[in-house]
Amino acid sequence: MSQLLDAIEIETRPNPQWAVIWMHGLGADGNDFVSIVPELGLDEAAVRFVFPHAPMIPVTCNNGYVMRAWYDILELDSISRRVDEAGIRQNRSAIQALIERENQRGIPSERIILAGFSQGGAMAYSVGLTHPDRLAGIIALSTYIPSQSLLDNESSPANQATPVFAAHGIQDPIVPYALGEAAAKQVGTGGHPTEWHSYRMPHSVCMEEIVAIGLWLKARMAATN
Repeated sequence: MSQLLDAIEIETRPNPQWAVIWMHGLGADGNDFVSIVPELGLDEAAVRFVFPHAPMIPVTCNNGYVMRAWYDILELDSISRRVDEAGIRQNRSAIQALIERENQRGIPSERIILAGFSQGGAMAYSVGLTHPDRLAGIIALSTYIPSQSLLDNESSPANQATPVFAAHGIQDPIVPYALGEAAAKQVGTGGHPTEWHSYRMPHSVCMEEIVAIGLWLKARMAATN
């Protein structure tokens, strides 16, 4: 296994039986969502949360400024993004290495959930829908599908029906609501049981959304036990 991404880990109870690998948004880091863990209401479940830090790279759409990013965004407008698919592939491998580490620590892939916000959510879609082994679910927050060709060419039969929780703020000025809604509709019509939520908020998360995520996680864990 190649060198793993640096990450923050939090365990809700000893001897975790589940893992959630949660990717942050553009320019943030793994600390971004650490604080929501106690708000999810998973006290009775043994879960390891893994919050990896994306690599530092120059981002074209931000004038080449170097920041933490899962892939370069070459161009963006109000309805689309042009991205570096090679960067997605590279960090897909890095996230898959984190999945493999959880497997080695005794958590099978079918008990691993990929989650992400914004660019991290785009990675959750890209990794989760193409991963060769069945996963427990995908959480995609305020995000979009960054590379349709990647999914068209590499969608995994093992994850053809992986459940998805998708949510978006209707006042989002960064990732247009229409992009998030279109992504959720696409995976839903493609056969994935999809739970879609919208909230009156900008490019962020809210308490109502966190509660809904916690309920969805508990339902996934109950369904697999």
